[in-house]
Amino acid sequence: MNRENSTRLPYMQVEYIDEICYPLYKAVSRLFDTCSPLMNGCRKNRENWLQEADEETSENSSRAELRFNTALLLLIQTRRRRVRLRDKRKKMTGRAKRKPKPIQDSGTGNGDLKKPRTDGPKAMPLSEVDSKHCDEMLQLYKLQMPEDLYHFWDFCKDLCPDNPLGALKDTLGLRLVGPFDILAGAHKNSKNPKPNFHLHWRYFYDPPEFQTILQGSEDSQHHFGYYRDTPDSLPSFIGENEAKKGCTITQMGDNVFAAVHLFLLRKRKEKGSRKAGGDGLESLEAKLRDRADTLSLSLEQKTKCIKQRDKKVVTKTFHGAGIVVPVDKNDVGYRELPETDAGLKKICKAIAEARNDEERVKAFGPLQEMITFVQFANDECDYGMGYELGIDLFCFGSHYFHKVIKQLLPMAYSLLKRNLFGEILEAHLCSRGHDNLDQLSAH
Repeated sequence: MNRENSTRLPYMQVEYIDEICYPLYKAVSRLFDTCSPLMNGCRKNRENWLQEADEETSENSSRAELRFNTALLLLIQTRRRRVRLRDKRKKMTGRAKRKPKPIQDSGTGNGDLKKPRTDGPKAMPLSEVDSKHCDEMLQLYKLQMPEDLYHFWDFCKDLCPDNPLGALKDTLGLRLVGPFDILAGAHKNSKNPKPNFHLHWRYFYDPPEFQTILQGSEDSQHHFGYYRDTPDSLPSFIGENEAKKGCTITQMGDNVFAAVHLFLLRKRKEKGSRKAGGDGLESLEAKLRDRADTLSLSLEQKTKCIKQRDKKVVTKTFHGAGIVVPVDKNDVGYRELPETDAGLKKICKAIAEARNDEERVKAFGPLQEMITFVQFANDECDYGMGYELGIDLFCFGSHYFHKVIKQLLPMAYSLLKRNLFGEILEAHLCSRGHDNLDQLSAH
């Protein structure tokens, strides 16, 4: 029997009786009185199938009505939330802004005028890295690299001219990787004939927004990387992750000097003494501070730019670094998932730890319902909902979600016009693991 018609079985039986059985038994009954019971049985059989058909129609109608009501309720709640937020913004912005005083009115009282302050951030000088290397980097990664990357390369070459990649290995246990391999020319001697630089030192929990630049402890797979909110923008901050411990990404300043300096301070504190580590750490700290000061780079963990960026974050996601999507004045662009982080993790755990396929399919039910809500959200330009769900499933780390992630995230990236992130994700999911991270070595 055709499975697509399994729900129409009662209707098909009624049609079969009406078109074949009933006319046949009617004709035979006219010829032979003894066949009349067959005619009566056919009528009763038809009544039974007709009653079952009516029940099936009622049940299907109830299910459809329930789904429609659920979707409608979610839509109404979203609309109400947007109206409340809009009204709240109006109240917050109701106070008139003070007009700035003209410079002529801000005199000192002795006839002299105050000069406007010019102590803003100074422009960073260009590094000594050849422009050809910068162009090659853009060609290989399809990403614009920030100037602090090139300055840090110059800094490490000054520390250790013979081996800039390992300039921090003895003091901090850090090694320069990723784009620094390109600056060192390591890609020209690659043992891999076709390296994918988007996968070069891409760890298990690294989302497409993350690009590794420093490798730490191999035991915990500790590493630092640039975190970009969009592929066509410069990094928002330096992130830190330990892939063997989980998906959490910690902000470590907005440049490499800040990240390394913060790690140095933490390393010294863990050892319990300022003198721990010898003169090496103190000397390195002094050189870092001096070079950062020369370049007008902040060594703070939370700079003004990072704080401004954090205000644009619509949700933290499982990795904690948050995602940013454009949201207009009517709050169109993002809507919340119908589950809390704890609730979603519980659903994911039930799917990943199911004892058999039947149990797993059943556990997928609530997630499938959320995917339906994502489709509604995409139709109304709330692309952030699918983006959040896709990232959360990626961060959970189970291969059972890879198919769903491929359904959600590339679509979200496409709608947000971040297609390069979609390409990186699909390549990563095809070879996701904790090993073979160096794309320049033979696998």
